Amino acid sequence: MYSTHIRNAFVAIALTMTLAACGGGTSAPAPAAAPAAPAAPATPATIKLYGQTCHNCHSIPGTGAPQAGDTKAWSGRLYKGREALLNNSINGYRSMPPMGGCTQCTEEDFAALIEYMSGSQLK
Repeated sequence: MYSTHIRNAFVAIALTMTLAACGGGTSAPAPAAAPAAPAAPATPATIKLYGQTCHNCHSIPGTGAPQAGDTKAWSGRLYKGREALLNNSINGYRSMPPMGGCTQCTEEDFAALIEYMSGSQLK
């Protein structure tokens, strides 16, 4: 019985830490319209990775992360180019932790995830 309580406490702590990594400020998230679904075609593996990691911040308005499918938010980042976006994904950027919480992701995975969320091909 105690092990169940301990496990539940660890799960709650992990979830809190994951969501805390999404935020950058102390203000409550601003209400926003639901973002459009990501437009770029993706493999089932990319969609699974997105659901396991990126979705935690890139689907919650007010986290500071560009929302998946929000082409306007992504356009301000895409102009930086592939290398800069991959560097930010791997090393972390602002409130985004290094590797975006996806420690098993490769550089190719990150490129596919960015393309999926932004709806654009990286250049």
